[in-house]
Amino acid sequence: MAKHEQTTEEEIIYVSKSELKREALELHELGCEIAGLGKKQREKLPLTDELKEAMTVADRIRAKTDAYRRHMNYIAKTLRSTPNIEDIQAAMDLMLNKNNKADVLLNKIELIRDEVIAKGDSKINELLDKYPELERQKMRQMARQASKEVKAEKPGKAYKELFQYLKEAIMP
Repeated sequence: MAKHEQTTEEEIIYVSKSELKREALELHELGCEIAGLGKKQREKLPLTDELKEAMTVADRIRAKTDAYRRHMNYIAKTLRSTPNIEDIQAAMDLMLNKNNKADVLLNKIELIRDEVIAKGDSKINELLDKYPELERQKMRQMARQASKEVKAEKPGKAYKELFQYLKEAIMP
């Protein structure tokens, strides 16, 4: 009795050597951009522990040009094996203000601040449903103080504090 082998044809996706080089170069540039950021900005990125350690080393050897260049190659290699490249790239784009997403978000936060001052508790309750990390009492206090400043036609400290508080809670 003869064996009947079933051969399934799988799609073979051909990736050219040039395309692989372009992808490697893009990851190298991403690694350089991340290394160029400050420590505070880097903390906001979803980096793996291995990448965080590599960035710390990069900060220490920045003055040594050849060592730094080789270390950037290591970071690019590490990025190739990192599963969440898209998340890191999206966070970098937002941070570096590509496509003006951050500007749009800041304008939205300004509008929310103005609504909180105008509407008071109803808008605060709506925001608390959306962003549970906000504190009701703190929001009400800042909104009352900012409202007094707006009525006196002197937007000042509380107006800015309310914006910063909302910005910290809403921005990723």
